[in-house]
Amino acid sequence: MARFRTWVGIALAGALSLSLAGCSSTGGKRAEDARKAASAQGKAAVNTPRWTFAMITHSGDGDTFWDIVQSGAEQAAVKDNINFLYSHDDEAQQQAQLVNAAIDKKVDGIIVTLAKPAAMKSALDRARRAGIPVITVNSGSAESKDFGALTHVGQDETIAGEAVGEELNERGREKAVCVLHEQGNVGHEQRCDGVEKTFDGKVQRLYVNGTSMPDVQSAIEAKLQTDKSVDAVVTLGAPYADTAVKAKQGAGSKAEIDTFDLNAKVAAGLEDGSLGFAVDQQPYLQGYEAVDLLWLYKYNADVLGGGRPVLTGPQIITKDDAAELADYTRRGTR
Repeated sequence: MARFRTWVGIALAGALSLSLAGCSSTGGKRAEDARKAASAQGKAAVNTPRWTFAMITHSGDGDTFWDIVQSGAEQAAVKDNINFLYSHDDEAQQQAQLVNAAIDKKVDGIIVTLAKPAAMKSALDRARRAGIPVITVNSGSAESKDFGALTHVGQDETIAGEAVGEELNERGREKAVCVLHEQGNVGHEQRCDGVEKTFDGKVQRLYVNGTSMPDVQSAIEAKLQTDKSVDAVVTLGAPYADTAVKAKQGAGSKAEIDTFDLNAKVAAGLEDGSLGFAVDQQPYLQGYEAVDLLWLYKYNADVLGGGRPVLTGPQIITKDDAAELADYTRRGTR
């Protein structure tokens, strides 16, 4: 499997691997997990009360990344006898309203993303006053503790960006474009910050309208046409990687297309060489662990992380790893 960078933290990775033995990628373990899943037949593995957990994310409609997060959360909810509620909105104020609606329902736990933290602070303060435990996931690791969350599950976005910069150096790249598809998303800015920190070459930021793939393609294509010195394009989400490949073809560019996040199309692109590498933050694991950690807190007052985020990435995925991951991406768990 692809290597974890040393700066992910050996101690955290070790603690995570011990607590998540069921996420081993070895063939024997997969077979064992499949056997257990078949025998469970979708039934809870515990007899704890049927608590209700709500997950509220900043996902827009049709984003495959969040389908994977939701899938992981739903799998853990079945195992933990949880009534799981999922909602999302890419507008920060609307997302905050969804959090408030969950509080009004008196849910037993909340999982939330903090892509735009300032808009979410009031809602999370209200959850804390209501005595509802909160876990943040995916975005907002820097704000999570200050906002009163038990822990954060995800990757450190700056560290992930640093991983990209290091990988670009290893590939001999000299000028990269970091494509930001959601203005105001602090995690996206942190990713590009990280790239700039470790990349020996030049980095330019390109802001695009992520709600329109034709606009994204046109913007990237125009950039590649006007600046032939660009030899790497980094997209910040898997759905945008294929669009960047099309833009490269339209511009007649030789730039390498690389991306954050993984899905079936990205795995196929890595395998056929149209993509150079991907940075996987394991969204299935983010959803699964968020539910599982809330259950552990409700059942046993356990808190994982020791005051630091529980890291699920970054993991650099290349062509060498694509074939092994293809089955997982097709079933929607990677």
